[in-house]
Amino acid sequence: MLHQFNYLAPRTRAELHGVLAAEGPAACLLAGGTDLLVNIRAGFMKPRVVVDAKKVEGFSGLSWSEREGLVIRAGVTINQILRDARTSIDFPLLVACGRDLASHQLRNRATVVGNIVNASPGADMTPALLCLRAHVTISSKRGEREVPLKAFFKGVKRTVLARDEVVDRIVVPAASKGARGDYFKLKRINGHDLGIVGVALCVDRDGELRVGVSACAPVPLLIEGLDADAPADEVVAAVMAAINPITDVRASKEYRRHMVEYFVRRLLDEVRS
Repeated sequence: MLHQFNYLAPRTRAELHGVLAAEGPAACLLAGGTDLLVNIRAGFMKPRVVVDAKKVEGFSGLSWSEREGLVIRAGVTINQILRDARTSIDFPLLVACGRDLASHQLRNRATVVGNIVNASPGADMTPALLCLRAHVTISSKRGEREVPLKAFFKGVKRTVLARDEVVDRIVVPAASKGARGDYFKLKRINGHDLGIVGVALCVDRDGELRVGVSACAPVPLLIEGLDADAPADEVVAAVMAAINPITDVRASKEYRRHMVEYFVRRLLDEVRS
């Protein structure tokens, strides 16, 4: 039998914060629901209250300003990112990751914020967001705080979020506009499968090279501080030193390491051509 829960759809941030403060661990936030509803149906999660964040005023919409950058609010879906002309031109790496996330139907529901809050080591949007130096704005009744995305993840399915907190938005800084790069993902089958390995690489306007890697450690990884003209072997060595993949039913750790090196070299050739 499907687990029974109460459903709330607050309309204001104050109401949302009040519900989360009152319900604590008994509440689960709903954005797209592509993970939450599956986990409830499977019996992995049994919330007393499901709190729908999509109807909160100011929690939807994608915006840009030269001062703040690209602002991705909590209700923005993956397909909204893919359809947005400015994002496609200014942040192509973000679009490259979004295209590889699940199917078109799921991208109509799945949100960018939900993808990172789920804290899967293999989340598709995190390599690009890490490379683009995104940060998250977290809010609660106690106020707001900003956290760099690279400090947001604490382990498999664990983040810095307290039980009464919510991610209002992800901000990609204006300085990352125009960064060149791409994303490669290894899957067991063609189509919308979970990633065995995901690697994003970008070079920004200041000539810094950054690499984001998913599914090769308990958290998504960012390797930064590399020079765009650094020898390929130097870049590969830095990435290989950072990753710590495991062997599971989908791939061995040796295969994952091999594919990370292969993808990094291919991406370097691409951005330098």
